Amino acid sequence: MLQSIHRFQDVHVHAAAIGAWKQTYAQISAGKLESSLMQLSTRRCHAFRERINKRVVQHGEAPKDQICFAFPITTPGAAHVQGREADDKSILFLQGGEEFMFHMPMDTDLLSLTFDSDLFEEHLHQMPDPDRIAALLKQPVIKVPPAGLRACRERLLNIFSRAMLQIDGGQWQYDAQADQREQALESSLLGELLGLLSAPDCDPSRQMSTTRSYIVEKLHRQTIVDAANVPSIFEVCQRLQVSRRTVQNSFQAVAETTPLNYLRCLRLNGVRRELLSTMAQQASIGDIASRWGFFHLSHFAEDYQALFGELPSQTSRRSMQKVFQ
Repeated sequence: MLQSIHRFQDVHVHAAAIGAWKQTYAQISAGKLESSLMQLSTRRCHAFRERINKRVVQHGEAPKDQICFAFPITTPGAAHVQGREADDKSILFLQGGEEFMFHMPMDTDLLSLTFDSDLFEEHLHQMPDPDRIAALLKQPVIKVPPAGLRACRERLLNIFSRAMLQIDGGQWQYDAQADQREQALESSLLGELLGLLSAPDCDPSRQMSTTRSYIVEKLHRQTIVDAANVPSIFEVCQRLQVSRRTVQNSFQAVAETTPLNYLRCLRLNGVRRELLSTMAQQASIGDIASRWGFFHLSHFAEDYQALFGELPSQTSRRSMQKVFQ
């Protein structure tokens, strides 16, 4: 069993530290970012708790052959997962290999639990009504009874915290009973989770993705694919056959910002991610900026500093590799 505890001042380094997840994070709200990440891994389970003080959008792919859950501990604002609105009265769910997009409000605190599919299925079929639980897992946001969720969340956090304290020097010291301890931990986490999902008043109704989320996510993907040719709001309205007000309201509801600022932030995050993962000899700041659609370097530098609290020339090159070497 492995354990790690980190604090970060960059969301890209934070994202890179979460093993097995193919994902990128993008900081949307301006200012100095502060985050923490606690992780615990067995052979068949990965649990982590992350706290981030800025609004962030996560985009990526869940680990293959895994079953993934997340419990919002604190979400002081609107969170959106797979186009659905979520809060701290919900469980979030992803199938292994599924593409996802998660809009996290500022000061989000989240506990994530990921299990090998075989392990999860083994425990699921020991439940009295596995088909009912399986039906709940056809939706990314599961509404559960608030009182039961609060109690379950507290027990899961206690299990997680106790396991973190039992590990010596970042790694569980293996002995003849180590495998039994891992299995006991996995069973405890799964038992709490499946017990909550088996509650008769869990809401089986499926919440549909909203038009507002569709608009935001479509433009997000277009920007990532071709950052140098981001369409204007007028072009977006024409393509999607919607009004300018609809586009503006969509971004305000999902990301709490304007379309122009959101897309600019995505591109600035693209530049920062490349700066953090390359050496100065490999690519200049100007070359990277132009790939992300910034051709006026003075304006670019001002926008970069406003979002991240430092000039691009102050960003440490290859920081993501250095942290984990």
